[in-house]
Amino acid sequence: MSAAARAPEPALDVEAANRELEGATPEAILEWTWKQFRPHVILTCSFQHDGVVLAHMLREIAPEVPVAFINTGFHFPETLAYRDEIQRRFGIELVELLPIVPRDQFAKEHGLDLYARNPDLCCHINKVEPLKRFLPGVRAWINGRRRDQAATRQSLRAIEAFQGSLHKVNPLLSWTSRETFHYMERHGIPTHPLFDQGYASIGCAPCTRPVLPGENERDGRWAGTGKVECGLHTFLDPKA
Repeated sequence: MSAAARAPEPALDVEAANRELEGATPEAILEWTWKQFRPHVILTCSFQHDGVVLAHMLREIAPEVPVAFINTGFHFPETLAYRDEIQRRFGIELVELLPIVPRDQFAKEHGLDLYARNPDLCCHINKVEPLKRFLPGVRAWINGRRRDQAATRQSLRAIEAFQGSLHKVNPLLSWTSRETFHYMERHGIPTHPLFDQGYASIGCAPCTRPVLPGENERDGRWAGTGKVECGLHTFLDPKA
């Protein structure tokens, strides 16, 4: 996906694209994305249910799209086992992204409890930097965010444009967690092992707890810290 190996791509009219895709099904948005940006397309998936649903849809629409998994070294064992099961079932081309700082060096320089003292830095080292190294040459980054997940996501649109000809694609923006679950049920896709234990949004083990009655699904992430995003969806500069 080397950007140097291809001619500049024509600019996309993002406003027109969003008018066209408003109200479209996730499958239609994925088909549009593949037609518009192929082959420079990726899906990031932390093996929460929304990403798994998108990976399943892409099997029929564009099975060539690689699925990038950021292995921070702090995932629940259940997440890694679920990842392996879904990869086997779907035949996913999985790309594992690892932190640039080896774990021993990270522990020596920052301590393995950095998540408790500076969660933003911990996420930056273990999640943001690995993805940043993978993005050059990518034109469409498909992800599983939804408008109803958090206040920070309520204004999501199907296509977002960023500097460097990168576009973030949000096929599930209008869905709810119930619709995601019903899709999985219809297609016989197993749920994450921790889902039935009250984990509605699952990230790194030290920073994730079950959701309490009356909470939103992402309230179990970084609880009590005031942090609401890991940084993956906030580090890019919007296209002017």
